[in-house]
Amino acid sequence: MPLQIRPAADVRYDAVSLGEVMLRLDPGEGRIRTARQFRAWEGGGEYNVARGLRRAFGLRTAVVTALADNEIGRLVEDLILQGGVDTSFLTWLPYDGIGRSVRNGLNFTERGFGVRGAVGVSDRGHTAASQLGPDDVDWDHLFGDLGVRWLHTGGIYAALSETSAQTVIAAVTAAKRHGTVVSYDLNYRPSLWKAIGGTARAQEVNRAIARHVDVMIGNEEDFTAALGFEVEGVDADLTAIEVDSFAGMIARVAQEFPNFEVIATTLRTVRSATVNDWGAIAWSPQTGVVQATHRPGLEILDRVGGGDSFASGLVYGLLDGQPLQTAVEYGAAHGALAMTTPGDTTMASAAEVIRLAGGGGARVDR
Repeated sequence: MPLQIRPAADVRYDAVSLGEVMLRLDPGEGRIRTARQFRAWEGGGEYNVARGLRRAFGLRTAVVTALADNEIGRLVEDLILQGGVDTSFLTWLPYDGIGRSVRNGLNFTERGFGVRGAVGVSDRGHTAASQLGPDDVDWDHLFGDLGVRWLHTGGIYAALSETSAQTVIAAVTAAKRHGTVVSYDLNYRPSLWKAIGGTARAQEVNRAIARHVDVMIGNEEDFTAALGFEVEGVDADLTAIEVDSFAGMIARVAQEFPNFEVIATTLRTVRSATVNDWGAIAWSPQTGVVQATHRPGLEILDRVGGGDSFASGLVYGLLDGQPLQTAVEYGAAHGALAMTTPGDTTMASAAEVIRLAGGGGARVDR
């Protein structure tokens, strides 16, 4: 049946994200290896969705995370507050002075250009968020007493530790118990899984979590590596042949996980670091497969966070009661706009997203 979303008037939050928030250090147009200065942003795969829903779409959002209580943690907190996301469920862990037992995550990211691809170097071992346990949050208070319409989390956070995977399970089961819709972005990162069992462990963890998910999000690599579904017959370009191939995969996913009410995937062909073909498709039992406007040759400034902005646009459309076709258009448009600006997080407005989703272009807005 269609998604059953709690009325906004009955809850404190429209959406809450569970995940790690890192300090992103960006060398701008240069490279990490030769940088003499970095611009600081905040970012994290799950958090970016809550921030996008707050800043672009004006919804009431919060983040469940943890930080080490030092100056870097306070900087990350300040950046989260500037993004308008509620920090009431931010857990502070005592800092030991050198980060032997707990620390805050850093993410050095260079954007790439032309034939030089983007590069990300994460420094996130022993972070506070990875140590957040399933019993460290009063989930029944959050989802029951306060009320949340939508929970978003994902495979990046689930990969950080045994504890974080257990925390995801605790969160999603509590959310379902209180009638909160759950979305999950598979967001497979080989670097996070390679030391703890690789794709076999990724599939074990993600398939266990998937049983509690209403809206599953990912790209072709995510569904293959994190859930074990192969996409067959994909050609080199984003054509109808590839869309048909994804549709076949989605049918197999939906058969194995009948709890999925929506499955959504971005479609990206990398022509260069600064030119990608970009699109998206989504599925529900009521609509079958729907496809967003395809944007070949999309020019990109910073591709990091494009998938997260797709997710927040999609979630916004569904929370707003829009048809799935409209929601996936919002997602694809928001992701496209987010990749035209630096940083992990969106700088787009709802009006810009809706205009682009409706066929608007890049003419000067005066």
